[in-house]
Amino acid sequence: MGSACCTVSSKLFCKFEGIGYVPSALMRWMLFRPLNYPLPEMDGSSTQFSKKYEIDCQYLHHLLSGVHATNPQSLVEIFASRSLQEIRLIRQRYSSLYNQDLIHLLSNSRRDNILYRLAYLRMREPHELDAEIIRDSLFGTRVDLNTLIEVVCTRNSAELQAVKQAYRSRYNLDIEQDVSLKASDSALVLRSSRNFGAKVDTSMAMCDAKTLYEAMESGKYVDQRTITSLMSQRSTAQLNSVLVAYKQLYGHDLSKSLKRNKCGEFGKDLSIAIKCLQYPEKYFSKKLRKATNNFDSREALIRIIATRSDSDIKSINNAFVAKTGSSLDNLVRREFSATRSRNSDGADKINKLVAEILVGILKCY
Repeated sequence: MGSACCTVSSKLFCKFEGIGYVPSALMRWMLFRPLNYPLPEMDGSSTQFSKKYEIDCQYLHHLLSGVHATNPQSLVEIFASRSLQEIRLIRQRYSSLYNQDLIHLLSNSRRDNILYRLAYLRMREPHELDAEIIRDSLFGTRVDLNTLIEVVCTRNSAELQAVKQAYRSRYNLDIEQDVSLKASDSALVLRSSRNFGAKVDTSMAMCDAKTLYEAMESGKYVDQRTITSLMSQRSTAQLNSVLVAYKQLYGHDLSKSLKRNKCGEFGKDLSIAIKCLQYPEKYFSKKLRKATNNFDSREALIRIIATRSDSDIKSINNAFVAKTGSSLDNLVRREFSATRSRNSDGADKINKLVAEILVGILKCY
């Protein structure tokens, strides 16, 4: 055992099927960071329902009923400019008008319709959607570690607590246990032990940065236990201070060091987590650049713009512009301009509408 600033422990990583070793203690730290602020509460009293929301519900009902006369511009306004509070009111009003659950209807229709997939993402409660994304990343056709890390590393602690509750409510399971289920037999219980209330200690951050460097450089192999233990015992703010100190001391980010061959899959996976924590806007910008002209480019645009609209989509757009000289607006229009379906006329109309909604979201935030 070392000093207080260099405390380490064992039993620190697990192995995901088809992925490799992932720091288990760090994963739990990412999932259960401390609460920062409460989620907004909603007053569901009937006095809040206005004629505007009833009209919105009528447009949505026409859309889901296959009525082609639905005003496209009205749908753009609903999906692009309505706030989370307004969306909650629309969902409630829809249920009272038609005795149907709007989310359930969209969920049943989204598989073969890109517009419904976008609508589903926009109409869901963010923490419920994140819980579903985590579930899919763990129990899909393969373990999608990147998507899992995206959620747990870029949401604040209050949001993650809401995600945890939503996950248990929907699946009657615990996220922590499900992560453990996907690990190998040698995987150990995810642990965390941090003083959430403490202020950032810059002296400790310097000590931690040196400890991480020694774990990376002192031997033939990377000391995974030390790295994962130290990082799992630090709060978000303290860890960010450690990462800043590391760059100040050694002239480059820790994530860059983790990419070297001797770090293996451990380094690659941990590097993704650190990038998401330290520079989320750069991470998502890079992901969108890589997706360009690929089969999944449209899905990536829809998911990232729709799920990041209430948090950091503006910063992501700025990072994208800095790297490419072009905005996400232009990327959306370009990606959705080419027809990829035999039913070109119908597909063109849907693609155009989806593009207008996504551009509308970008303009609203």
